[in-house]
Amino acid sequence: MRGLYAIYRKEMSHYFVSPVAYIVLCIFLILSGVFFNYILRQVIQYAFDAGMENMQMGGAGFSVDVPSMVLRGFLSILGTIVLFLTPFLAMGVFSEERRRGTMELLMTSPITDADIVLGKFLASLSLFAIMLLPTVFYVFYMFGHSDPVPPWRMIAGGYLGILLLGGMLLALGSFLSSLTENQIISGVLIFGLSLLLWLLDIFTEGGNNALAQSLQYAAVLQHYDPFVRGIIDTTGLVFFGSWIFFGIFLTMRSVESMRWRRA
Repeated sequence: MRGLYAIYRKEMSHYFVSPVAYIVLCIFLILSGVFFNYILRQVIQYAFDAGMENMQMGGAGFSVDVPSMVLRGFLSILGTIVLFLTPFLAMGVFSEERRRGTMELLMTSPITDADIVLGKFLASLSLFAIMLLPTVFYVFYMFGHSDPVPPWRMIAGGYLGILLLGGMLLALGSFLSSLTENQIISGVLIFGLSLLLWLLDIFTEGGNNALAQSLQYAAVLQHYDPFVRGIIDTTGLVFFGSWIFFGIFLTMRSVESMRWRRA
């Protein structure tokens, strides 16, 4: 446990002196803020137009739960943003160590492969959680200026889904990062994987044949969508948990192979 904590503390200190982390954080907050404002405007306009149309037809008005609609739309788009920005957090996890030659120092120190891999993974996941934290204030600010009671189940489910999605991408990204010492190559591989997962979700949408139904299970955003609706589904937990475990397992085998090659 001491070795794991030492790696975790080292990685966290490295993130906070690296410009890449701040750049990704700024881009993420700008994009999330822009999309939140856009979705809020669109839903308010929809509610206003629907209410006016209903009143013109002799109705008493039209009730729309604007905050819940905004929250659902925002969490959905947030998953897509995470899908494309998270790879930049993972591309240098091992590539940078290999490029600087410090990977050999880690492997000769009294630290196990599990400590190295888990320490780096938990540090990147912590940074990811810190990156998400400001977006919670968007949601609380919106509900602070509206009448409905905040749908806590949807909020908790949505952010749990985002953490699981980010954890999956970081785990798989760590493995791809361990395969090369070039951060650009690592970033391209991780980004290509994220693009494949995104396209898989699009191409399988509405498909009814056996192949489409099989691919739908592998489509990431299909498993993320129930969390957005406040449904903490066991299938989704198993899906993301399995991919996180698989990514960490592959990374540990990759680090172990480095140790054997060095020997």
